[in-house]
Amino acid sequence: MTIVDVPERFRVTSIRRETDDTWTLGLEPVDGAELRFAPGQFTMLYAFGAGEVPISVSGDPGRPGTLVHTVRAVGAATSAVCGVREGDELGVRGPFGRGWPLADAGGRDVFVVAGGVGLAPLRSVLYAVLAQRERYGRLVLLYGSRTPDQLLYRDELSEWAERGDVEVSLIVDAADRTWKGQVGVVPALVERAEPDADRAIAMVCGPEVMMRFTVDSLVAAGVPAELVFLSMERNMRCAVGRCGHCQWGPLFVCRDGPVYSWAEARRWFAIREL
Repeated sequence: MTIVDVPERFRVTSIRRETDDTWTLGLEPVDGAELRFAPGQFTMLYAFGAGEVPISVSGDPGRPGTLVHTVRAVGAATSAVCGVREGDELGVRGPFGRGWPLADAGGRDVFVVAGGVGLAPLRSVLYAVLAQRERYGRLVLLYGSRTPDQLLYRDELSEWAERGDVEVSLIVDAADRTWKGQVGVVPALVERAEPDADRAIAMVCGPEVMMRFTVDSLVAAGVPAELVFLSMERNMRCAVGRCGHCQWGPLFVCRDGPVYSWAEARRWFAIREL
């Protein structure tokens, strides 16, 4: 896989607002060269004049001609990225990092567990599994957000739920008058989904506190620590393990992750100061 270590120019071809502060961007290379990626990898998006930020790829790995990112505006660089218009250009470096272990998931029940914007790094997993649906057992999506209006990809959530071969369970911390679904926290969905400990593999992304309790629920259900994976969304700057900004214990999230098995990560998760 070719890695772009200097920014290449990509043109913004589509913009979709997901929530009040989150947008999904479609990008196409100016020079026509596709950027192929593995689910779970990230790129460094460069907003000219504002800086660059690490953003997980959230598109379809089977369609590398369009690079898709879902970005939440939380700082100067991400706000600049989210403020682009169709036809504007962004710089892209990557792809970087270790992705989700789909090669180990064949024949297993795949549990995709996400909180908030954490669904973005997992969206490509859903695309990849659905593209070869016969290779896998159950496909279970457990997803929650603070409020209903914070859910990402609402049209796709409905489409996946209507397919018949995807089990979709949604939950929110606080409901409004329009919400008719479950109220609570994401880890509560794990027990209700009844994972088969002998067949399940789980991929988890969201706020760290949500991941901590979700992993506890999965392990309590008997899923081995070696088959529970999580993506760390800690700050990354250089993307190649040189600056040390994303060091996590002896690991560098940009180089050794962002995806880790719970067997690898649990020691460092237990140290709250890290």
